[in-house]
Amino acid sequence: MKNKAKAMKTVAMPPIVAFNFDGKGGGSQVTPAELGKSRAAGAFSWVHLHGTDAKAVAWLHQCGVNPDVAAALTAEETRPRCTVHGEGAVLNLRGVNLNPGAEPEDMISIRLWIEGKRVISVWMRPLVAVQDVVDEIARNSAPVSTGDLVARLALRLADRAEPVVALLNEQIDGLEELVLDDVVLVRRRALADVRRMSIVLRRYMFPQRDALTTLEIEDLPWLGARERSRVREAAERVTRLGEELDTIRDRAQIVHDQIMDTRAESMNRQMLVLTVVAAIFLPLGLLTGLLGINVGGVPGADQPYAFWVVCVILVVLGVAQALFFRHMTRR
Repeated sequence: MKNKAKAMKTVAMPPIVAFNFDGKGGGSQVTPAELGKSRAAGAFSWVHLHGTDAKAVAWLHQCGVNPDVAAALTAEETRPRCTVHGEGAVLNLRGVNLNPGAEPEDMISIRLWIEGKRVISVWMRPLVAVQDVVDEIARNSAPVSTGDLVARLALRLADRAEPVVALLNEQIDGLEELVLDDVVLVRRRALADVRRMSIVLRRYMFPQRDALTTLEIEDLPWLGARERSRVREAAERVTRLGEELDTIRDRAQIVHDQIMDTRAESMNRQMLVLTVVAAIFLPLGLLTGLLGINVGGVPGADQPYAFWVVCVILVVLGVAQALFFRHMTRR
């Protein structure tokens, strides 16, 4: 059984996508050359880049950000973290992979450079949560500040992870029922998939919580009380998802232990049967072996009914041993 969440159809986005916001819930897509031209008090901009595109990377190095920040945004491998640089912050987050044909636990990173009037984000692969925020902007429900934009992204990442965790919960529920019904042998692969998926997802959930918590408590002028509250909500949701993954992992371990116990009991019963059979036939084999040796003096060798007498003795002895072992196993 393959542990796959429902794949989402992602809309192809250009390598560089730019938006200007008026700070009142309005926003429009613009060209990179038109960024930041609004003089409204709460105006800010968002630039989203594809990190594998040469033009996008060139624009990033030409837009005036610190070289260390640019290197952090384009690093090949990242983990969730939050690092403050002056009045800006580098925030790395992860989201479940809902692209067609992909594994959800193959989580995709989004790297953010956040300033008072500008947010620059970079991805290496499409992420559905980013498309969710772009769709909100198209519905005239744009963020009102850079902090609000970051909080929305974090919340959308949690929204997309929740169905994947819920699916894992359903699968472990089904496996627990199967174990109670003694359906063991065919389900070990499914159990291994659930355990692997929960472990991989959990590996990023708690660092992501720490990154969001760090962002919330940092003294950044562009992060207001409302934005801090929404970032805190995102951190709480990520924490809950991480705790659910912990529970799923522990339940999977219990199911695994139950499967191994059931297998051990089955093997013990089979070994007991083999042991009893061997113990019954051991003295019978010894007796027939003694009577079958090719030397003189074997009792009954000259008697016509000796063979049947020996057969009766063997049957009586075998029945007596079987009754004895049955009595011993019931004690």
